[in-house]
Amino acid sequence: MRFWDWQADARRTTRWLLLLFGLCVLASLTAVHGGLTLAWLLLFTHIDYPKGFVAVNVGVTLLLIAGGWWLTHEELSQGGQKLAQRIGARNARPDRSMAEQQLCNIVQEMCVAAQMRPPQVVVLARADAINAFAAGWTQDDAVIAVTQGALDYLSRSEMQGLVAHELSHLKEGDTRLNMQLAGMVSGLELVYNFGGSVRERGVLGWWFGSAIMLAGLVGWLSGRLLKASVSRQREYLADARAVQWTRSRDALGGVLRKVLTQRKEAEAFRGGWRADHRSHTGLNHPLVQHMLLAETPDSSKLEHWLDAHPPLEARVARIYGRPMRGLPLTENP
Repeated sequence: MRFWDWQADARRTTRWLLLLFGLCVLASLTAVHGGLTLAWLLLFTHIDYPKGFVAVNVGVTLLLIAGGWWLTHEELSQGGQKLAQRIGARNARPDRSMAEQQLCNIVQEMCVAAQMRPPQVVVLARADAINAFAAGWTQDDAVIAVTQGALDYLSRSEMQGLVAHELSHLKEGDTRLNMQLAGMVSGLELVYNFGGSVRERGVLGWWFGSAIMLAGLVGWLSGRLLKASVSRQREYLADARAVQWTRSRDALGGVLRKVLTQRKEAEAFRGGWRADHRSHTGLNHPLVQHMLLAETPDSSKLEHWLDAHPPLEARVARIYGRPMRGLPLTENP
């Protein structure tokens, strides 16, 4: 696998998607103003077009979008360590567990390879699924969270691949990028909700509210699509980084193949992996779902094309250059 080309392609695609996202916001502003203008012309055919109509429409829409961004930012303003505590993670205990001692050692080793400051290491002790995430606005509050399932089932080299993947998200600023995009999408959703409120205020409100809702809905769906596309590209970039830093496709590849096996077992014994909420305890929080190594049962409530992660099979095939089967799960001694 030519991971250098892979990284360059992921970065280039991300830049184009971010440009499209900006255009989506501008299109939403234009659509809101256009819808309100059309409603005015249909309702008030004999009244002059009001002065300042454009400024008010654009200004209110911008305030709503900025408000959605601010609310999302405030939810995570305390940093990655506070977020980890909110979902039930605890600090790693290298003095009490050999597995956690090995995890801390691997984080230190991979940080040397990545030339970055080691983050705080935390453990989701109640999550049996193999998973992990990285969070934090800066290196000062950065954390890497690893599930108990990863500690139980991954070999040392596979744990290196998992840690390298998460370190890539921190080094590339993916956490901050995703939060900014999530905030903008929340703002576009606020535009839609604002239209719904206006729509409830009588006949005139119904016309103007419907125009705002339609523009907000189109903008919100477009924003969700683009945000999901950006997230998938950052996952591909982190996969390539993991191969670069570990110098092994079997490191991260083995992790993803074991996740495939875990899901297949859930399909057979628990009525489908999307019904297996117990194994993903702590991972279903909406603020961390898009940061995870692999999606959780609740991470994609809309259509498959809004998933924040590429399909596991596609990621494995990209790493190995061909489709690969899952690996057997064996608990570490």
